[in-house]
Amino acid sequence: MNTHETYIKRCLEIAKNGLGSTQPNPMVGSIIVLNNKIIGEGFTSKYGGNHAEVNAINSVKDKSLLNKSTIYVTLEPCSHYGKTPPCSDLIIKHKIQKVVIGCVDDYEKVAGQGIKKLRSSGAEVIVGVLEKECKAHHKRFFTFHNKKRPYIILKWAQSADGFIAPTTKNEQKPVWITNTFSRQLVHKWRAEEQAILVGTNTVLADNPTLTSRDFVGKNPIRVVLDKTSKLSNNLAVFNNEAKTIIICENDELKLTEVENKKQETINWNLKSKIAQQIASVLFNNNINSVIIEGGAQTLQTFIDENLWDEARIFTGKTQFKTGVKAPRFSGCLISEENILTDTLKIYNND
Repeated sequence: MNTHETYIKRCLEIAKNGLGSTQPNPMVGSIIVLNNKIIGEGFTSKYGGNHAEVNAINSVKDKSLLNKSTIYVTLEPCSHYGKTPPCSDLIIKHKIQKVVIGCVDDYEKVAGQGIKKLRSSGAEVIVGVLEKECKAHHKRFFTFHNKKRPYIILKWAQSADGFIAPTTKNEQKPVWITNTFSRQLVHKWRAEEQAILVGTNTVLADNPTLTSRDFVGKNPIRVVLDKTSKLSNNLAVFNNEAKTIIICENDELKLTEVENKKQETINWNLKSKIAQQIASVLFNNNINSVIIEGGAQTLQTFIDENLWDEARIFTGKTQFKTGVKAPRFSGCLISEENILTDTLKIYNND
């Protein structure tokens, strides 16, 4: 690994500190190096706050050192005004003469314009250092802008004999297949992604809250499919702990208005495009990542339309003998690990 790769790798490491808080902005990492020593670091602040390059520059106490330094960044510095001024302008203002970039930002408002602006100012710009790794890191951002939909993660837990739920149960709450540590990991994932989505039957059967209560972090936006508006307002998904988007088939809102609730509609008669329509609703609500947590029918709908990016599947030691079968899918296994009695496999959609 050469020097530039070493520093971009460090940028990727610190960028992960923004996971779960920067959306819909990308979680960028940036460092400033002088004479082979890191003199400044920064990652993207919570949405609406400073970008990584700004935080890295601000962390350098002696600003006179900047014009002799190199700035490293995982993603091309922005060149347009959004909630904050262009990062490329700030780099130019401080006369930083060398800029090393992991990958180009192909968002239409940037798309090479930041690089062009920096080079026009006389700065040396190196692009494509650990490009593959940087693109993978920014997968949510790129999926949102290039495919006009959120990055979609399928998640479920299945019994050792391949069921996600028993045939019958006595209480309106989940039947746990996984152990406590696996469930805490799921809550960590919820805090990292922008939204979580479930179908009507899951809400009726389990009355879930869909929050990150077992992990320190924000609650995701809850998205609930309720075609015929059969869900009552006293269910946990309609409390005020998080925003909830209800996707129905008509515009007449049956439920009593509560804080942080929004209704959207899709055409449920287009059977082959249900998932596509849902993804469009999420895109229009500026959601760049979502975990689909169930149930089996909802998960299978996204699989059948080939509209998913990752699948995270837990297998516990419980056996149900009969019940609701786990979804059918094929993908590329990228990791496998044991969490005490559970096995977690993660797949990419190849």
